[in-house]
Amino acid sequence: MAREELNRRQSRVKDERMRLSEQLAASREELRRAEQANRARAETQSQLKAADEQMAKLRSDIAAAEARIGPATQARDSLLAQRDAMRQTQLASEGAKQQELKELSSAEEGFSAKQRLVEGYGAEAKEAACRQLSEQLAALKDKRDACNREVVSLQQELDQSAAKVAENQNLVKTIEAVTDYRTTKRQAEQLQGQIGTLTQQIGQVGDRMALQAARAAAEEASRAAQRQRDTKQGSLGVVLEQVKASKRSLADPRYTQIHTRYRKQLIELKTTEMAAADLDKYHKALERALLAFHTGKMSDINKIVKEMWQKTYRGQDIDYIQIKADAEGTARSYNYRVVMVNGGVELDMRGRCSAGQKVLACLIIRLALAETFCLNCGILALDEPTTNLDAENSASLADSLRALMASRSGQENFQLLVITHDEHFAHLIGTRQHAEWLWRITKDDNQRSHIAQEEILE
Repeated sequence: MAREELNRRQSRVKDERMRLSEQLAASREELRRAEQANRARAETQSQLKAADEQMAKLRSDIAAAEARIGPATQARDSLLAQRDAMRQTQLASEGAKQQELKELSSAEEGFSAKQRLVEGYGAEAKEAACRQLSEQLAALKDKRDACNREVVSLQQELDQSAAKVAENQNLVKTIEAVTDYRTTKRQAEQLQGQIGTLTQQIGQVGDRMALQAARAAAEEASRAAQRQRDTKQGSLGVVLEQVKASKRSLADPRYTQIHTRYRKQLIELKTTEMAAADLDKYHKALERALLAFHTGKMSDINKIVKEMWQKTYRGQDIDYIQIKADAEGTARSYNYRVVMVNGGVELDMRGRCSAGQKVLACLIIRLALAETFCLNCGILALDEPTTNLDAENSASLADSLRALMASRSGQENFQLLVITHDEHFAHLIGTRQHAEWLWRITKDDNQRSHIAQEEILE
């Protein structure tokens, strides 16, 4: 009974342990998913932070470049606008003067023709008209000279304007050249610094072959860096898509209050682990207790079996018998076998003993089991215990039963029931010291059973 109770308790503990193991595995899986979500969120936030820093740096560089280029661009645009305005004005003035000059040239040709006509008059009476025409011609010549002078003045002004425009263009070119010079100067200073560094490195290295090898290694590293850069640029789009997907994932309702749920799952996981550890300790303690119980009971059983065999068996070929328990696979699974010992040598009884020895061994083992596990049980029943036993072993068995009854005489509820066809055996164990009568069961010709009470013979 105690062993069955321990087995039931061990089964319940094993079931509880399996249930807790399943809960532990589920909690670990939930914890792993929460940790993955936290890592993805942290990586997304770090990538967003790096992208924001890079964008801020690029904006500052662009603002600085615009601040440097802005004043020069404004000055150049202003000078170009002035040049275009002056050019348009001078072109308009020059066109007007050219038209006026053409008109004066036409008038001069007309007066020249008239003058030739006047010269043909000679000394005729038309001198007055000639003088008048000469005066008009002189006036026209004066006017022409004045126009020529004005044309020369306008041409000088036009030349001055062109000179100013050329000067402005030269100024713009000078500004651009100064800007290019400063940029080139900075680049030259940087290159000079790099040349100085490389010169120092070359001076430190000194060996041409080593330099060539270093150059080849540097070129290979450069190509590797180029390939890596291309790879990174190729994966940049994928990373950006992952960032967008991560942002969408972070906005998913599944990650709402993720820290609270993570802490709750962690607490459940740790609690389950501690409970599993406690159950494991309890299971191991129970295993040790069962092993100790089994070992102790087997020792008691074998002790009783040995004593009863030596008292009962009358042969000389077997000193005593024992029960051996061989472990199978686990500590709680045994393969029981009965061995016989003769001269210190153990042999299995299976296939090596007679039918009477088998019956006697079975009876002794059952009596030993009853003595060990059934101390509070008041009934012991034996059905045909003398089957295949000879007279000496049958008498010895009767002596053992009488000894058993004598040892149980102080137990009020003890009863021994023996069913047998051997009347001599029944009289051997049925003395008046232990019983008042015996019961005989017979059948009549109609196969009906009859029970009759008989006195026990002295």
